[in-house]
Amino acid sequence: MIAADETFDGTWPYAPHFFPGAGFRMHYVDEGAADADPIVCLHGEPTWGYLYRRFIPRLLRHGRVIVPDHMGFGKSETPQDRPYEIREHCENLEKLLLHLDLRNITLVVQDWGGPIGSSFAYKHPDRVKRLCVMNTSIGGQAPAGLPSILDYPWFKWVQTDAFEPTVSNLSATILAVMKRIGFERTEQVDETWVRAYAAPFPTPADCRGALQFPRCIAAPETMKFMLELREREGALEAVRSKPAMYLHGEADRAIPTDFAVACFRDMFPDAPVVTLPGVGHFLQEDAPEAVTALIEQFIQMT
Repeated sequence: MIAADETFDGTWPYAPHFFPGAGFRMHYVDEGAADADPIVCLHGEPTWGYLYRRFIPRLLRHGRVIVPDHMGFGKSETPQDRPYEIREHCENLEKLLLHLDLRNITLVVQDWGGPIGSSFAYKHPDRVKRLCVMNTSIGGQAPAGLPSILDYPWFKWVQTDAFEPTVSNLSATILAVMKRIGFERTEQVDETWVRAYAAPFPTPADCRGALQFPRCIAAPETMKFMLELREREGALEAVRSKPAMYLHGEADRAIPTDFAVACFRDMFPDAPVVTLPGVGHFLQEDAPEAVTALIEQFIQMT
């Protein structure tokens, strides 16, 4: 866990907030006017809220920006007695957002932020205004025959003997792991960047959450839980009625472009979709200017 007051040479200048209501010390950023419509930005593997450091100033033009760190990531605690199943992460987020009593939420989600954030939308559609979905899935089905997440390089590597020792030592391997998933704009990497992304993982025990996320990809418990959410009475129809947009970096090595776009269009056939050539899984790092501009435009139009 990163020290609460750590700013990483001023690149993360946002005041820390902590919520204990999910049974651990959950960190989140909360910037902007308390009465403004909230924009909730959710990260995935193996990152934390720092991923959105370039988004926050621009999104503040449009509302109150809240960026949580999932359990085991960023400035949140990494309890050693939790299974880190997707159900838990979803329940943690739900408790936080209900504690803050957020309404008219714009969800900005990427990677595991997609299933986790959409779980809140399925359970509380009355509190969600729109969805900005990036390199992830929040439901829908792709046509048979398209390569899926299980066919792609990241998931295949997760099945190898190299996975556990590499991801158990993210303090030293964070850049290599992000490159393996899909990070292209490496010219920006300096010591501060490496220190910021490595900081949550000083020991193998601190990598517990990062180890578990990839194991959840094909876990029966994950699919069972997500199906339960989507099969709640009226939930799927309520989410499908929301304004939504999809952005996808085509150089993603975890989630195939055609598969992800097809899943999204199955959910939202008339919603805007933009794919970005040369941009990887981490759009927030590879194309922050273009992506924030597209999100701003979407918010203004909906």
